[in-house]
Amino acid sequence: MEKKDLKPAGVFRYFEEICQVPRPSKHEEQIIAYLKNFGEKHGLETLVDEVGNVLIKKPATPGMENRKTVVLQSHVDMVCEKNNDTEHDFMKDPIVTEIDGDWLKAQGTTLGADNGIGVATELAILSDDAIQHGPLECLFTIDEETGLTGAFALKEGFMNGDILLNLDSEDEGELFIGCAGGVDSVAEFTYQEVDVPAGYFCCKVQVKGLKGGHSGGDIHLGRANANKILTRFLTQCLEKYDLYLCEIDGGNLRNAIAREAQALIAIPEADKHALRTDLNVFASEVQAEYSVTDPELELVMESEPFQSKAIDRDTTSRLLQTLYACPHGVFAMSQDIPGLVETSTNLASVKMKPGHVIRIETSQRSSTASSKQDIARMVRTVFRMAGARVSFSDGYPGWKPNPHSEILEVATASYRRLFNTEAKVKAIHAGLECGLFLDKYPKLDMISFGPTLQGVHSPDERMLIPTVQKFWDHLLDILKHTPEKK
Repeated sequence: MEKKDLKPAGVFRYFEEICQVPRPSKHEEQIIAYLKNFGEKHGLETLVDEVGNVLIKKPATPGMENRKTVVLQSHVDMVCEKNNDTEHDFMKDPIVTEIDGDWLKAQGTTLGADNGIGVATELAILSDDAIQHGPLECLFTIDEETGLTGAFALKEGFMNGDILLNLDSEDEGELFIGCAGGVDSVAEFTYQEVDVPAGYFCCKVQVKGLKGGHSGGDIHLGRANANKILTRFLTQCLEKYDLYLCEIDGGNLRNAIAREAQALIAIPEADKHALRTDLNVFASEVQAEYSVTDPELELVMESEPFQSKAIDRDTTSRLLQTLYACPHGVFAMSQDIPGLVETSTNLASVKMKPGHVIRIETSQRSSTASSKQDIARMVRTVFRMAGARVSFSDGYPGWKPNPHSEILEVATASYRRLFNTEAKVKAIHAGLECGLFLDKYPKLDMISFGPTLQGVHSPDERMLIPTVQKFWDHLLDILKHTPEKK
């Protein structure tokens, strides 16, 4: 299979086109300009709000003017993750795609199908006058991945739809009618620099090879968190050796399970062989623990030039013990929907910042507002007990399921008619922008769906090519059967 043969042709053509446009979260200027130019080139009314959300309107096809107005919605930004051995500048380099059997993926980076495939689908519909639909509005929001900034800033009256189809789900054949709310908790330790004594051996300890993944959609899979594994080993070493922690760095984005983490440490020269033995034993233990979920897990130790400065011992102890104690993973399952994670927390990143600050970012999710606050306060308590400063983000609301949704009935009937099987109606533990849309437009009737994606928020991200055609056929059939205005 070659790229030119991919179907539906319009969707994949536009997807490849936007892969050439850099669009990291909070740096969406180029994709905004692209969308504005697209709308104007096609003679469609195009609006850009104060933060950069884009709305492109398309009139109904003849004879369908009396249908309810449908908003198609996707976010334009993408998670920018790459493998350590991949040279790529997300601010200027295009995403290089390749076909692997039935899958489309990128070379060493995230693919950006989350949510570029939704964007491409909207563009394909806007550019094709043969598609039947009622009044249509295509909403492209910014910065979904690192703050839901676009959805938060959306003003009342910017769009005028009755129905919203969110194209940001990742399992074809599943229709989502609810999602979790979330909040970020950030802790900061301030440390003093101290001298490392002469005669100490310096080395870098690395955890790598993990699958990582989305901290909402993949949190139930039991994958390893690189921050937790590294901390576990360092805490063990702290108890056994006269250890100095010179540097620590782990994870990246708040909504990604940490795939890699590393620390630069110093111990007495006489202990270096014992340390390597300890690492080998520890590695074999955790590799056995995660042999199913993370079979590529590696722990590597490399000698480093002598480091003269380190984090003071008191802060090192408090930091490592707190990271060890900080909860990570599934906290509670839903009592209403079998198999749905209700509440979780993700120990996302550990970074050293200017001013002798160590910043730890975590994110908490729950479909129950009180449980979301409870798990966030639990994380806050762990860090406060260790003397860290803790702050919360504003968070975002969940989306309460409406099993009696009119557009849900249309979508389930459509799927049954097209594919002779039932679509699965579900809620999702990941956050969607839908909860924020309901805040501004409380009468919106919404569902979320999309083609099958795997490994999102990691360089393993890939999209199952045949499901894009099914998603496309389903979406066009829904548009064709949109209810009439009452």
